Amino acid sequence: MKKDSLRFLCPNGHLGFAPSKEGSFYEGVKQKPDYILADSGSDDIGPGPLGEDICTSPKAWQKHDLELMLVESRRLGVPMIIGSAGDTGTNSRVDMYIDMIREIAKDHNIPKFKLAYFYSEVDKQVLIDKIKKGQAIKGLDGRKDLTLDVIERTNNIVAVAGVHPYIKALDMGADVIIGGRSSDVAIFAAPAMRAGFPENLSYYLGKVMECASFCAEPYGAKESIIGEITKEDVKVTAMHPEQRCTIASVAGHAMYERSNPYYENFLGGCLDMTNCVYEQYDEKTCRITGPKYIPDKQLMVKLEGSGKIGERYIGIAGVRDPYTIKNIDKVIEWCKSQIRERFGDTGYSVYFKVFGKNGVMGDLEPIKETKSHELCIVVEGVAPTAEVAEEVTMIGTRQVFYARLPEVKGTAGGAAFVLDEVLRATPAYEWTMNHIMPVDDPMELFNVKMIEIG
Repeated sequence: MKKDSLRFLCPNGHLGFAPSKEGSFYEGVKQKPDYILADSGSDDIGPGPLGEDICTSPKAWQKHDLELMLVESRRLGVPMIIGSAGDTGTNSRVDMYIDMIREIAKDHNIPKFKLAYFYSEVDKQVLIDKIKKGQAIKGLDGRKDLTLDVIERTNNIVAVAGVHPYIKALDMGADVIIGGRSSDVAIFAAPAMRAGFPENLSYYLGKVMECASFCAEPYGAKESIIGEITKEDVKVTAMHPEQRCTIASVAGHAMYERSNPYYENFLGGCLDMTNCVYEQYDEKTCRITGPKYIPDKQLMVKLEGSGKIGERYIGIAGVRDPYTIKNIDKVIEWCKSQIRERFGDTGYSVYFKVFGKNGVMGDLEPIKETKSHELCIVVEGVAPTAEVAEEVTMIGTRQVFYARLPEVKGTAGGAAFVLDEVLRATPAYEWTMNHIMPVDDPMELFNVKMIEIG
């Protein structure tokens, strides 16, 4: 028998990035949700984890969140859904989550259940063959169409799934779903659409729930929310006792992380939020109506790719001397000149981030006059080999101390070092792919498999 509404519990907007707060999660569990779901991936972490095929968070944090969700979803007998496993949704991250689910099920002696999973990685040869056949793989946000040389310098590629593999997994009887890289909204929209709720409201449900308590006020990350969908509306409720989902907080979150505040694109179409109506339903709940779903005439799957640039080191210097602060641009130019003297103009990259001046925004910083009494200078050196990257970074950091300014009278230097050495960092990567590829079948790149655990 179909229900008039479905209730969804989301404990975390990026599962594992920081542990979910348990208090509000258990408050949500008391509401007897029909699904417990979370997104585990993000591009916010940069291209490094995808390129290196690693997680950006400790395994213990991710297991903590999976354990909360698995134990309670099995106790309630409701499906648990995770998308973009392990930050990036690569095959190895999906496998890692499956292994953790096995461990948790064993630890808690959970009875047998069905786990469905799918991979999202794309083999380079698939893209090469399409380009050689004359198919354009178009770039987004000003990027050029994908070329063979870009594919060649890409380490790992994932396709961003829509609702389709999740719906198939539920049709197969899955109790737990571990998904590869996916659209955030698809994770939530899929079970709602499968149950017969309208596409426009289902996709909006996903948009408002994807970051959990980010849609509530006052700000408090990693707290749980409950989303409810009917045939007429979506309602979202904060579970933390001091948080509320308000008109302002929910409408504001609808504009979060996008160049155009009204549109959300995914495999299959677009959600138009231009005419959404927000109402305060009760003290902790906001009601939303009016989103519009626009289906795509041609199915387009988004591709994300990351390629290695080189090895990387980090150096950190502090400056308190007012004269050095006043002339910090000249100091940095001196540092760069000393690197050029040693290595020339090519074969490496070096970046200076000056916190207290424009370390966050760089050249986009609107405040041009530095008024800080101290600065932190982070030097980042990148080169094909670790040896060159280390030396570039060492020169760039040490020369902050030795910079030759015309009015310096002391001989002790105008800088201090957090550490005398420079620190090896993960290799440097860049986003090589932010493209869309036409497909005839939304499942073309996603194969759902089922196993039994417990």
